[in-house]
Amino acid sequence: MSDGAVLHVKGRVLAGPEDVRDELWVVGGRVSYDRPAGARDITTVAGWALPGLVDAHCHVGLGAHGPVDADTAEKQALTDRGTGTLLLRDAGSPSDTRWIDDRADLPKIIRAGRHIARTRRYIRNYAWEIEPEDLVGYVAQEARRGDGWVKLVGDWIDRDLGDLSPCWPREPVEAAIAEAHRLGARVTAHCFAENSLRDLVEAGIDCVEHATGLTEDLIPLFAERGVAIVPTLVNIATFPRLADGGDSKYPRWSAHMRRLHERRYDTVRAARDAGIPVYVGTDAGGSLAHGLVADEVAELVTAGIPPVEALSATTWGARAWLGRPGLDEGAPADLVVYEADPRADVRVLAAPRRVVLNGAVVE
Repeated sequence: MSDGAVLHVKGRVLAGPEDVRDELWVVGGRVSYDRPAGARDITTVAGWALPGLVDAHCHVGLGAHGPVDADTAEKQALTDRGTGTLLLRDAGSPSDTRWIDDRADLPKIIRAGRHIARTRRYIRNYAWEIEPEDLVGYVAQEARRGDGWVKLVGDWIDRDLGDLSPCWPREPVEAAIAEAHRLGARVTAHCFAENSLRDLVEAGIDCVEHATGLTEDLIPLFAERGVAIVPTLVNIATFPRLADGGDSKYPRWSAHMRRLHERRYDTVRAARDAGIPVYVGTDAGGSLAHGLVADEVAELVTAGIPPVEALSATTWGARAWLGRPGLDEGAPADLVVYEADPRADVRVLAAPRRVVLNGAVVE
């Protein structure tokens, strides 16, 4: 599209779960619901339009063995863009990806700084590995470096125990979360197991990643405190393979991982039914490929979340939770157009007809 050109999207514009319009216009890179007067260079796209999708748990600049170079990080971001995923919450990366903010052709990123883990209790080369007495200082550091989020590793395998166990005592966690909140940042934590969750929630955490350890006694606590979860079911699908690899050395851990995997759909459905906010995240980066948001939405539906709610978890609802606009009047035009109604079949998300980022149609 040339300078001064106008994009006209017609058909059905799903600006919200109850906000369905017949058309929108993209003028100067922004959304308008009024036809621009005197517009001549108009390109029309027909279909079903959604706000740009959200991956609320991914890792740009991270590979299986730690940080990656800028070319690889760019390919990760472009892969997400190609699937219509235009807003990313980077839930921990050792790479400096601030250069992406200067690229209007790449998805927008909300960073949580670098993971903060207990010494030798996480994947090598991923996190700051520290002891509890240093937790508050590192949380303050990452709160200042991030975009309003900090990421803790809440539990991991304890090799002496041979199973998952909490990484942090209650007192330093409470102090660290309070410090993050004082600095205007929210806190989230990687948690697979059950026994790390109560302390984190009662300490004031804002979100839990994976949350496979949610149990009947913990679900009401999450709901009461308004703690969100990002289940990353496409990542949880790898648990059986991980468990197979640990059978000989850590049989307790392997059996635990299999149990968490077996009840994953029941866990997510029970959380949703209790009113816990659920958002879409893939855990892309590290060992998983980028571009898996459509698969994750389909997994949420398989777990029993109604399709419109699963769509909200990657569009309207997710954007509101992260403080970013959707298809609001005057907002940056980040949207995806599909051939069919994604509310009828969320698998439509895997095949966008057009992707529009900052008002520009991208290939």
